[in-house]
Amino acid sequence: MDISEVAKKSGVAASALRYYERKGLIHSLESDGSRRKFAPAVLDQLALIALGQAAGFSLDEIRVMFTPNGEPNIDRAMLAAKADELEQMVVRLKAMIRSLRHAVVCPATSHAACPSFQKLLKAAASGALESRQRQLAPNRSK
Repeated sequence: MDISEVAKKSGVAASALRYYERKGLIHSLESDGSRRKFAPAVLDQLALIALGQAAGFSLDEIRVMFTPNGEPNIDRAMLAAKADELEQMVVRLKAMIRSLRHAVVCPATSHAACPSFQKLLKAAASGALESRQRQLAPNRSK
C-alpha cells in the first residue's frame, strides 16, 4: 500500500506516518518510486500505536513494543506499571472531583471560608499535589 492508502485506511495523516517512520515505529518497504510503500501489517502496527498513546505511553515506550521486523513484543511488566500509574491517576482525579463537588455545594459564604477548600489550596500551594504526582508517575521519556 502506498502512504496515501495507509493514511486513508488508518485515519493517520501522511505526515504522522512519516514521523512514525523517522521515530522507528513503522517501516516502509523498499520501493523503486518516490512514494513510500507499506506492508498491510502496518495497519495493525498503527492500531497498537494508537492504543499505546491512548493509554499514555510515549512514542519511545511504544517503539520498544515492536520487534525490529514490526511484530508486537509487549513487555508485560511495562503494561503492569502503566496500569498501576493509571490507577493512581484515577485515585487523584476522584479526589479532585470530590473536592470540586464539595466546592459547588459548600455552605460556606465563600470558598475562602471553606475549610475543605482551604486545605486543598494549601496542599496545592505547598506543591504537595504536584510532588505527589511526580512520586506516583515514573520518569518517562516523551
